[in-house]
Amino acid sequence: MELRTELPTMFNDFAEARQQGFLAVKKLKDEGKPIVGVYCTFMPEELTMAAGALQISLCSTSDETIPDAEEVLPRNLCPLIKSSFGFGKTDKCPYFYFSDLIVGESTCDGKKKMYEYMTDFKDLYLMHLPNMRNSPEASGLWKAEMIRFKEKLEDYFGVEVKEEAIREAIVLKNKERQARKDFYGLGKLNPLPIKGSEIFKVMYGANYSFDKPKLIQDLNDMTESILKEYEETPKIKSNKPRILITGSPIGGVTEKVIRAIEENGGEIVAYENCTVAKPIERLVDENNPDVYDALAEKYLDIGCACVSNNQPRIDMLDRMIDEYQVDGVLDMVLQFCTPFSVESLKIKEFCQNEKEVPYLYLETDYSNADVEQINTRVEAFIEMMGG
Repeated sequence: MELRTELPTMFNDFAEARQQGFLAVKKLKDEGKPIVGVYCTFMPEELTMAAGALQISLCSTSDETIPDAEEVLPRNLCPLIKSSFGFGKTDKCPYFYFSDLIVGESTCDGKKKMYEYMTDFKDLYLMHLPNMRNSPEASGLWKAEMIRFKEKLEDYFGVEVKEEAIREAIVLKNKERQARKDFYGLGKLNPLPIKGSEIFKVMYGANYSFDKPKLIQDLNDMTESILKEYEETPKIKSNKPRILITGSPIGGVTEKVIRAIEENGGEIVAYENCTVAKPIERLVDENNPDVYDALAEKYLDIGCACVSNNQPRIDMLDRMIDEYQVDGVLDMVLQFCTPFSVESLKIKEFCQNEKEVPYLYLETDYSNADVEQINTRVEAFIEMMGG
């Protein structure tokens, strides 16, 4: 089967959504819409929505402002942290500029200390994520953090966050998650109906589409359109190695890894990391009578390496390797990202010993200096799988 040469017209809208989002946020800001800026998928968007505010993802995937950040932060620090701080410090991120309140999270020591400096130039609220999961104490702490965040939103924006509004937000956000799952689930098909890089563009762009009902409809329409054409087209299974990407967040400069896979004869069928699947797969329990308990359960289950033990990540990899017919797993880890770097051995052993699929650990940063090295290693990895 030939890859699609003409995608639905709305595909380009997703590809350009981040740039278009700047103007959309300015318009909403001018209309008096409260804006909450976040960096992490642990942040409960349902509470922000119930408060009548817009939650937006902040800039953190470019080396443009890292030199500015290094005037304050140490050089041997995760590039994502330095990029985040640099964009805030220089006001080069329009989303940061328009945010009334920044909500941080204690996902790693570097971020926690960075947020302390960020309070010098922006109103910031910190949510304290438990270090451990699978205990009553951890669940209780995270539930208490949900309630504390709700109270912060009420106090900061002078609103009342009602439980009914939270329930409505949970239902709407679950519909969005399902629409996202259905779209990136196209990667389960063989041959792929669209490239893995195109799936990523849509998922990344969806973070900057702020009209949720329209976003849900657009994703559903695009998925339906692609599947309809797929079913009507004669198909021959692809012999290209099917790759799953896991590890640190990917986007911006690190899309060099996506390009390396596709340019060297592989195809990306799944992204387990938090840019795509990790925060989406599990929905919030709409039948739980306690909305804060329901939110705490869902968000604490996100399989990030910053929380121990990280069985949710193993469980998701287990499912996705099977469902997406994965031939190999590429673990992309940002330089100095200690949680994911340390956890990589466990992921390697799981992939190779339990799932019997090849595994490649790839450490990188936000420069393009290692592009050739990445291409060489990825090319060898794909050749090993017969690509």
